[in-house]
Amino acid sequence: MLEVNQSKSNASLLQQVQEKQNNLMEKLASGKRINSAADGAAAQQIIDRLTSQVEGNRQGIHNAYDGISLAKVAESGLAGINEDVSRIRELSLQAGSGILSDGDRKAIQAEISQLQENITQTVEQTNFAGKPLLSSDDSLSFLVGANGGQNIDVATTDIASQLTDVLNVDVTAEGGVEAALEASDSALETIGSARGDLGAVQNQLESAARSLSEADVNIAAARSRIQDTDYAQAVSQSVANDVLGQAAISVQAQANQQQGQVLTLLS
Repeated sequence: MLEVNQSKSNASLLQQVQEKQNNLMEKLASGKRINSAADGAAAQQIIDRLTSQVEGNRQGIHNAYDGISLAKVAESGLAGINEDVSRIRELSLQAGSGILSDGDRKAIQAEISQLQENITQTVEQTNFAGKPLLSSDDSLSFLVGANGGQNIDVATTDIASQLTDVLNVDVTAEGGVEAALEASDSALETIGSARGDLGAVQNQLESAARSLSEADVNIAAARSRIQDTDYAQAVSQSVANDVLGQAAISVQAQANQQQGQVLTLLS
């Protein structure tokens, strides 16, 4: 009876060693110390929360760069309009020269009219993902974090409605030069203010993206410390299990041999 109990004990030990070895092989193969809640229920819950935070941060970074791209497109459109308005102002000054004939002023007005068409076209064509950026007063919100409420808004401006005067200047009309200069100065101020707002929101979005990137690295590192396998420790444990398993097999073999000898004597 003692030999039978010892045999069962050795078999149980061998099974335990094998189960532990299989578990270690899984950790080494996956690179993860925690592969399921069975490996540590509390640790798995923490890992799940950290994973959610990491994924949320990464999506927040993508959203921030979407906002930056949108702001850059809008700012680029305003830069083009700014150049056209500056040229209109320059031509208006030129039209103020007393040596010019009516024909000269008409030629200048023809170029101004072309620039006015360019401005209108730029306003119409400045879009991002189908959303107009310079033809409506609106606000586009970007969630730049893993949690609700972490939004940064990028405002769009109906710039065309604020450039009505400069889009209607006519230096060939009575008092047209003075009106053109006044309209150009007002337009340049409006455009400069809009570009300043877009620059500020770009900086805000870039700062948010940097902060999220740093947080993402730190949170991912914290998750790794909990989740990832310590290869040196796991390999050491695997070697120890091999030795223990071989010992259990040897003991089991001896027990089987002794049991066989007893059965031979009894027969």
